[in-house]
Amino acid sequence: MTSSTGTQLHDLTALEQASAVRARQVSPTELVEHALSRIEALDPGIGAFITVTADRARAAAARADQAVVGGAELPPLHGVPTAIKDLNNTAGVRTTFGSRVLAEFVPDVDDAVVTALAAAGTISLGKTNTPEFGFPCYTDNDLVGPARCPWDTSLLAGGSSGGAAAAVAAGLLPFAQGSDGGGSIRIPAGINGLFGIKPSRGRVSNGPYASEATALGVQGPLARTVRDAAAMLDAMAGPVTGDPFWAAPLPAGETFLGHADRTPGTLRIGRYLDPGMPGAELDPEVLAAYEDASALLAGLGHEVEDLPAGPPTEAIFPSFEVVWALSATTLPVPEAAVPHLRPLTRFLRERGLALSARDAMEAMFTLRLFARRFIQATSGYDVLLAPICTTTPRPVGWFGDDGPEDFERQKRYAAFPAVYNVTGQPAVSVPLWWTASGLPVGTMLVGRPADEATLISLSAQLEAARPWAHRHPGVW
Repeated sequence: MTSSTGTQLHDLTALEQASAVRARQVSPTELVEHALSRIEALDPGIGAFITVTADRARAAAARADQAVVGGAELPPLHGVPTAIKDLNNTAGVRTTFGSRVLAEFVPDVDDAVVTALAAAGTISLGKTNTPEFGFPCYTDNDLVGPARCPWDTSLLAGGSSGGAAAAVAAGLLPFAQGSDGGGSIRIPAGINGLFGIKPSRGRVSNGPYASEATALGVQGPLARTVRDAAAMLDAMAGPVTGDPFWAAPLPAGETFLGHADRTPGTLRIGRYLDPGMPGAELDPEVLAAYEDASALLAGLGHEVEDLPAGPPTEAIFPSFEVVWALSATTLPVPEAAVPHLRPLTRFLRERGLALSARDAMEAMFTLRLFARRFIQATSGYDVLLAPICTTTPRPVGWFGDDGPEDFERQKRYAAFPAVYNVTGQPAVSVPLWWTASGLPVGTMLVGRPADEATLISLSAQLEAARPWAHRHPGVW
């Protein structure tokens, strides 16, 4: 299906689709039908979705059509298709959390981020693929199998927002909602050639049910352009009454999208290559991407320098593992169903349940103290620069089906992102490098606490200098 200008509808960015709807060049129904047809044709080879809600999406599109025709005041993303990660509750739509144990669970409430995106005018086409309860940094489960990288479908799309990233990279959606508790937006964004934002802690509500005990997880956007991601973050951002964390809002009248159109000025950028993870070794392509990003930033006039001693991260990894396992202790899984969990989930659950209260509290204390000291130690920098994963994307099945070994492989593979879930700082993945074989390799930029605005301005500057949105996988 093409627009009035002859462009394929999936070639349009989310903001271009919203603009076309407002100009009555295309209808929400046309956008939804085009996206559904692409999902039907392409998703069997990609695995981006667990559930497609075609009838609900068509009904929402019809209502959106009427609002346009009736001359109603339209929300900023009116009629634009998206999807919700299947770790988020959606009222009346099955929410599996990537587990066959909950394959038929249908919540009666929407998560706050679902409500916010609907209020901004987006239309959800369903629930994107995610690993069981979001624990791994790759996406595979017993419901629909793996989410595959559209650039090479023999490779995993990353996780735990792998389905969301694969859907956007393959042109099934212009943007999608994800979540990130240890790299789960940045990892799949980096693998799939997308721009992804892990917002600051408290920027987007995790209400009404998500546990804030570990304070690691946040909701954020995956998109092909910085401006689309910024617009989606504008739609998602803001606390709900009762939220335990609130990120300082932008000044009155400002938006994250507005910051995508601002120059960032000259920034002091600290870079590092040592994640502090024993056994983690960098692939030459990852190192090349890092050096290329450093050179590009320096060429744009920024002050890029090595951190004097590298982040003191090694000591916190054992505590992070404890806290990660703790989050598996309260899964909504009856004892009789535990044998049906995947090996990694069972391993983490057993490890968490074996902890004493003292173990748990000491680990939480260690992470909180580290976060305070880390932010203080790096406060002289506007932005930090680091890799995301230590290697290029892994083949389907590479992590194996042995829980402890799977976990060890993940630790070495995704050694960089989790630090910023601990500190709560915003971080993004920028797709600046492609390997000789045509695979994207993302690089991570990290901002000061609650300063997504600078990251968005800087990322937009990088995008202008080295555009990436025109790059598409063969399935496009």
